[in-house]
Amino acid sequence: MEWSLENVREMVAGGMQSVRECEICAFAIAMCVLLLFMWYCYRVGREHGTSPLRGRYLAGPGRIGGVVGGFMSSDCRGRGKGKHGSMLEEQNGFAFCQSAECFRCTSAGESLNQRLYHSLQDYAKRYTWSGMGRVHKGVRDQGRYLNSRPTIQRPEVFFLPDLPSAPFFSREVQRHDVELLEQSFPALLAEFESIYHQPPARSGSSLPPGWKANSTPRGQWWTYYLVNQGTPLVLNVRRCPRAWRVLGQLRTFIANNVFGNACFSVLTPGALITEHYGPTNVRLRCHLGLRVPPSCELVVGGEPQCWSEGSCLLFDDSFLHRAFHEGGADDGPRVVFMVDLWHPNVAAAERQALDYIFTPGRLEDKEGK
Repeated sequence: MEWSLENVREMVAGGMQSVRECEICAFAIAMCVLLLFMWYCYRVGREHGTSPLRGRYLAGPGRIGGVVGGFMSSDCRGRGKGKHGSMLEEQNGFAFCQSAECFRCTSAGESLNQRLYHSLQDYAKRYTWSGMGRVHKGVRDQGRYLNSRPTIQRPEVFFLPDLPSAPFFSREVQRHDVELLEQSFPALLAEFESIYHQPPARSGSSLPPGWKANSTPRGQWWTYYLVNQGTPLVLNVRRCPRAWRVLGQLRTFIANNVFGNACFSVLTPGALITEHYGPTNVRLRCHLGLRVPPSCELVVGGEPQCWSEGSCLLFDDSFLHRAFHEGGADDGPRVVFMVDLWHPNVAAAERQALDYIFTPGRLEDKEGK
């Protein structure tokens, strides 16, 4: 090909014609895709960065002594004084104990809905509205969601819409944490034995230090909380350093809000925990079987499952559920280590927002105090 002025003119004219016909469209689309990708990377980087709340809790045993305040549910009776002291002693983890320190006893209805919305707005002003679509939808229509849920699943406090629902979940949805808990089975069992066989905490009591009795229609149900509604129990944690270390290694433990709990739970032979609902669908409750005699069963949403020693059972406790131990006295107690994990379909941005909204103490009704 001979290069000449005429040839160059023809090539330039042809190129300009091609650009006018199609290439400009392709170029524009490519630029738009590139800009969208850069924006997405920027947002994801912000949302997956370090949460401003994470340092409050699981920073190691050295931080335990600095934790103060917070809500309690079954263990709020341990903190109640004066007029609440005797009333709270025998209340269980799901009954309304009427304590101002208990999150699940906080007045619901319009007052709570308004506080939820104000907390969400405050979070968005401080951080971002990005990724808040479902949280905003849930907070805005919370009253309607809670009242219109079918009786098989009816969380008492907060419902996040558009989450996949099932009574039981496969261990694969939180594989890392399930495997870590199961690998820790010998250490957790040994630590349970050490706190369970201590002498009674006080005269007239049959329970060792740190244990609480929950009301049941029959039998005995005892719990030993390390974390109750987002608040570590300092003395209990100091007695269980290995369990505390395991909690610190979990990736999806709800460590920073009132929906997070971790405890040893004991059912004596003949015990029954009556049907009840959990407070929210954003979590999965994980039970690691430590001692599992025959004739013990957990029924969630009408589906029965049995615990197994050294294995984890994942379930959504916003479904109607109950547990019982129908074994004989010679069978001994049923013992599980219970941990609340995030539902796998709650995104990182949503977790951060929910940690902020449901930080222990944030939703207290100041006007009523």
